[in-house]
Amino acid sequence: MAIDSHNQPQTAALRAAAAAAIEVAHLSKVYKTARAVDGISFTVPRGSVTGLLGGNGAGKTTTIAMIMGLVLPSAGRIRVLGCGMPEQRADVLGRINFESPYVDMPSRLTVRQNLTVFGKLYAVPDLAGRIAELAADLDLTEFLDRASGKLSAGQKTRVALAKALINRPELLLLDEPTASLDPDTADWIRSHLESYRKQRGASILLASHNMLEVERMCDRVVIMKRGRIEDDDTPSAIMARYNRATLEDVFLDVARGRARDAES
Repeated sequence: MAIDSHNQPQTAALRAAAAAAIEVAHLSKVYKTARAVDGISFTVPRGSVTGLLGGNGAGKTTTIAMIMGLVLPSAGRIRVLGCGMPEQRADVLGRINFESPYVDMPSRLTVRQNLTVFGKLYAVPDLAGRIAELAADLDLTEFLDRASGKLSAGQKTRVALAKALINRPELLLLDEPTASLDPDTADWIRSHLESYRKQRGASILLASHNMLEVERMCDRVVIMKRGRIEDDDTPSAIMARYNRATLEDVFLDVARGRARDAES
C-alpha cells in the first residue's frame, strides 16, 4: 500500500497529541484590553509532573482555568487526555481533578459530607468504601465527622487532597498544593502525591511558588511571565542555561528581567 508522505507530519502530530495528558497550542486569553495569556504552547506528557511557574499575574491561574474548561480561550487550542476543551468537557471531567488551598469547601458540612457530595458528582462507585480508603491513606479518620470549617490548615489541605483523589483521576491540576503548610505537613503531601502518581501512572500539572518543591517533584518546568512562556525544559537544563544553582535564583532572574547567561 502506498504511503502518502504529505500526511506523515500530521499523523506524527496526532500521535504526539494522543500521547500527551495536556496539549496547549497558541493559547491566548484577552480580558477587554488586558492580555492575560499570550499565545502559549506546551505539552504535559502522560505520567509526568510538569511545573507551571511565574509571579503573580503571569497567567498561570488563567491557563489552568482554560485547561479545565472553566474559562473560554480567546484563541488557540487545548486537548486534555485526547479530548478537545471545552467542547468535549463532558468526556474528560470525570478523569481529571483539581486541588487548591484557596478554594474552601462548605464549612458547615462535615468532611464526610463534603467528600460524599464530590464523590456523587463524579459518580464514584462504592463511595463509602472510597471515602474510608482515603481517610485511612490520608489520616482523616479521626475528624471525618467534624465540620470542615473547624479544621486546621494542615487538616484542610489533607481533605482537599482527598477531594482531588476521590475519583482516582488520570490528571491532577494542582495550584499551590502546599501553601501555608509547615515543612513536615508539606513534605507529607508531596510524598503522597508522588506515590499516587507512581501507583496510578497519573499526570500532574503543578503551579507553585515553592522552588524546592518544583525541583523535587517536576520532570519539566514551564516558566511564564506576563502571559508568555519564558522557558520550558527540565529543571537541571534551565538552571544550567541561567548558570544558577537553584530554580529560585532562576525565578528571580526571570522576574527581574535578567538575560540568560547563554544569551548575554
